[in-house]
Amino acid sequence: MNSSVAAAHRIWQDHTMRFAAALDRDDPAGDAAAVPGDRNPAAAVLHAKVPGAKTPGTPGPARDPAAGAAVLAFCGTELRLLADGALWWPEAATLVVADLHFEKASSLARRGSLLPPYDTAVTLDRLDRLVAALRPARVISLGDAFHDPFALERIAGEARQRIAALQAGRDWVWVAGNHDRALRGAIGGTVVEELAIGPLLFRHEPAAEAEPGEIAGHLHPAARVLLRPKSVRRRCFATDGRRLILPAFGALTGGLNLLDRAYRGLFDPAGLVAHLVGDGRVYSFPRRHLTPD
Repeated sequence: MNSSVAAAHRIWQDHTMRFAAALDRDDPAGDAAAVPGDRNPAAAVLHAKVPGAKTPGTPGPARDPAAGAAVLAFCGTELRLLADGALWWPEAATLVVADLHFEKASSLARRGSLLPPYDTAVTLDRLDRLVAALRPARVISLGDAFHDPFALERIAGEARQRIAALQAGRDWVWVAGNHDRALRGAIGGTVVEELAIGPLLFRHEPAAEAEPGEIAGHLHPAARVLLRPKSVRRRCFATDGRRLILPAFGALTGGLNLLDRAYRGLFDPAGLVAHLVGDGRVYSFPRRHLTPD
C-alpha cells in the first residue's frame, strides 16, 4: 500500500471512530466543554471517547484494561465491567464481548447508506488490545458477531486472519445471535446456542423468565444520566444482581436507552444499576438517576 493510499485509509478509519462516538454520545460538544469545573466526578463521563479508541496510525497507550473497571459481585462470582465495554471474569480467565456486528458498514452500503468501511477493523483493534493485555483462556462472543448472514462473504481476508490469530491458543465460543445464525463452522471456534459455566449462563437474547446468573447482549443497553444542568448518555452494563446485559462492543452499534419498554420485565427496578462506560473508567448509577431520552 503506497503512502497516499495508507493516509486515506487512516483518515477514513478516523471518520469511522468519530461516527461511532456520535452514536455513543449525543450531548453537544459545547455542553461537554462546560463541565470541567463541575465538582461531581461523574461529570467526567461527558468527556468519554469511544472506549479503547486511538488515533489511527499512532500507538495506543499501554494501560491495564481492568483499571477503572467496576467490580461486580454477581451470583457467587466476582466480575470486572471494563471501560472498554467488555466483561472480564478473572477466576475463569474468560473475556466476554457482545454484539460485535462485524461488517455493519458494508451492510448499510448495500442499502445505499455509504459509511466508512472500517468498522470491522476498528472493532478488531479494540479486541486485539484486550486479548493482548488480559491473555484470556476463553473468549465468548454473545451473538451478533456479524451484522447479517452475508457478512462472511464481504469480510476482508486480513480481518479473517486477525480473527484466526485471536482464536489461536484459547477457547473461542460464538454464541449464535439473531443476525448471524449462519455462522456455524464458518470462521473457527465453537458455535453454541447458549453456554453454562458454573453459576453463569451466557446467551444472546435475555429470556423473559431467566434463572439468576444470566449474562446476555442483544439489546445494546445505554443510559442517560441527568447531571444538572447537563446530561450524559453512554453505553452501559445493566444489572439488578440476577441478570447482566452487556453493552454492544462493535464500533457502529449505538445503544438503546435502559428505560425503553424493550427492557420491561427484565430487571427489578429497585435493584437496577447502570454501569456507564466512560473514558478509562466505569461509572455506576442506580435506577433513580436515569432519565429517558
